[in-house]
Amino acid sequence: MAGASVVASCRLVIMAFMAVATAASVPAVYVFGDSLADVGNNNHLLTVLKADFSHNGMDYPGGVATGRFSNGKNSADFLAEKLGLATSPPYLALSSSSNANYVNGVSFASGGAGVSNATNTELCITFDKQIEYHSGVYASLARSLGQTQATTHLAKSIFAITIGSNDIIHYARANTAATPSQQQQYVDALIQSLSGQLQSLYNLGARKVLFLGTGPVGCTPSLREISSTKVCSAVANAMAVQYNKAAEGVLNGMTTQHGDLHYALFDSSAALLRYIDQPAEYGFTEAKAACCGLGDMNAKIACTPLSSYCANRSDHVFWDFYHPTEATARMLTATAFDGSTPFIFPINVKQLSAI
Repeated sequence: MAGASVVASCRLVIMAFMAVATAASVPAVYVFGDSLADVGNNNHLLTVLKADFSHNGMDYPGGVATGRFSNGKNSADFLAEKLGLATSPPYLALSSSSNANYVNGVSFASGGAGVSNATNTELCITFDKQIEYHSGVYASLARSLGQTQATTHLAKSIFAITIGSNDIIHYARANTAATPSQQQQYVDALIQSLSGQLQSLYNLGARKVLFLGTGPVGCTPSLREISSTKVCSAVANAMAVQYNKAAEGVLNGMTTQHGDLHYALFDSSAALLRYIDQPAEYGFTEAKAACCGLGDMNAKIACTPLSSYCANRSDHVFWDFYHPTEATARMLTATAFDGSTPFIFPINVKQLSAI
């Protein structure tokens, strides 16, 4: 018994050491993207795309709505936890301070954002605007730390990006009969923009990139609900696969051009489809309808204080008509952090953080 106790103690020490080592290798996380990672930026915007009201946040510590499009924490929170860091605060909350400190990371993610500036224009912080804001953060870090130290700091940090879902959802809803060639043409246009955006982030210090690919958005309750048979949108799901594959090509090409760039790409589409196709195997009982909302499948109207909601959120894959529950986000992030191909490649987040 004493020997077992010693072994258990040693394991705890090793685990604690590994957590400290991981945190030391990644000083901060800089987050870009949409509502899947928004931790409150949209609270500061004049927009209808908000989540700073109940029943959002009902399972977040304190039971308060924070602007996260979730019943609790989202992927940005769980990524930070895995790295032993605090969640990167929303940029618009920090930038209002005269002595804003960006050395501990910052989130630019904004609900509604897309690769294209035409997606939800005027309702969110577009991806291009997020990059522009980061340019200011880059300059601020250079002033406060010195150029050399700022460059080193950013090179060790992780740049987490989740973008593209809104572009594809908008296209699929408006073009239900799009041909494969038309779908590909739209994805190609997104990828052309994305390529330039990722290069801009490299120019602004990004060296460790975590790219969270688009999930099977055709299976969100909102897109299922518009189908008479409540099946997933084949157009949206096909585009998600095309987009993720093309994004991987862009990142792979960038590593050839830039030897100091490393990336991990999470295939959210393949990973999330497991829960949707075989929910019971992953602890879910409902993979089609939203937990919170109104109307058929709780997908006619977004989650609001007037909406009904499910008693056990961890049973549901989807929180509202677009977004995953906290339980889903936790599981997906765990796969991205410790998993392997075909879900996360060429390396996982844990390996990326150790570089």
